[in-house]
Amino acid sequence: MAEERGEKRGRRRDREQPRDREEEGSELVDKLVGINRVAKTVKGGKNFGFAALVVVGDQKGRAGFGKGKAREVPEAIRKATEEAKRNMVRIPLREGRTLHHDGNGRHGAGKVVLRAAPPGTGVIAGGPMRAVMEVLGVQDVVGKSLGSSNPYNMVRATFDALKGQANPRTVASKRGLKVQDIVGRRTDGASEAGMADSVN
Repeated sequence: MAEERGEKRGRRRDREQPRDREEEGSELVDKLVGINRVAKTVKGGKNFGFAALVVVGDQKGRAGFGKGKAREVPEAIRKATEEAKRNMVRIPLREGRTLHHDGNGRHGAGKVVLRAAPPGTGVIAGGPMRAVMEVLGVQDVVGKSLGSSNPYNMVRATFDALKGQANPRTVASKRGLKVQDIVGRRTDGASEAGMADSVN
């Protein structure tokens, strides 16, 4: 029996090792957004544990979030990170540094507003929103939370706003227009070309 258990454990480790190697080579950045102590009431008392919220991204337009619970903090963070890596989505970015257009996001009582910003603005956003923008690779953005300050709702609302981002090429193909026609109508001054025109 002991030998069989040892063989099963060995097989399980063999299956897990390739996955760990892939994660190491994929250059992902993770940030811990929040960690809470939670309790489960059972017969005879309470079982205490920890719940972690983590965001993960490659700083090139891909990001995801996940949550995990465990009796120990490191295990909760590991579970949350694994879930975040499975739930990653691709967000189109303008010039690789800001959003294509303004957007609103909502989840439950959480409500956020995201605005594209010109070069040099930086990430003007607080708490969970800032963590999402940093792992996504956004360098210039203005964000504001108008609802709940619960980090779970804020992160979900932020991703709701990001998923609404549309690439000009996709919009142009749907409308039967040229990309330049779509880009030329922008009035937010968030692109480098728009900044040069306004200076001249």
